[in-house]
Amino acid sequence: MTASHRDFVPLALAILTVSDTRTQADDRSGNTLCELAEASGHRVVAREIVVDDRYSIRATVSRWIADPGVQAVITTGGTGFTERDVTPEAVRVLFDREIPGFGELFRQLSQGKIGTSMLQSRVLAGVANHTLIAALPGSPGACRDGWEGILADQLDVRHRPCNLAELAIGA
Repeated sequence: MTASHRDFVPLALAILTVSDTRTQADDRSGNTLCELAEASGHRVVAREIVVDDRYSIRATVSRWIADPGVQAVITTGGTGFTERDVTPEAVRVLFDREIPGFGELFRQLSQGKIGTSMLQSRVLAGVANHTLIAALPGSPGACRDGWEGILADQLDVRHRPCNLAELAIGA
């Protein structure tokens, strides 16, 4: 439910694609997140692609959570179960607090679309230095599901009874 007595506050977002093979030219998941964020009124202030390496991922996310000009970081890719999928391990150690319900809700939303394969999704989110970090799978459909099913509401200060945007803006 969205309350109308507050004004929308656009957030400054950073989008990180984790992939050994994607480039800016063919990063469909990153493009999907950017398009959805901007269509919702948010600003994408940083965007990068890094290889599936926990230290490269961690370094980029660390730089963004230290930057007061970034209020939320959304990653796409590296949340599965292959040996190269290390995004959860890379970002979890940065959290001041984990948001367990984020992954639970994402898997619940996914179950209707991909059935029991949702068990292999290690989606997670947390807060570090008043910055939301959300790690989504590396497919455009999963990014859309994560945005439309969770992030669109939670990054909107008008969403009631509570939202994660207030953590980023210090409301």
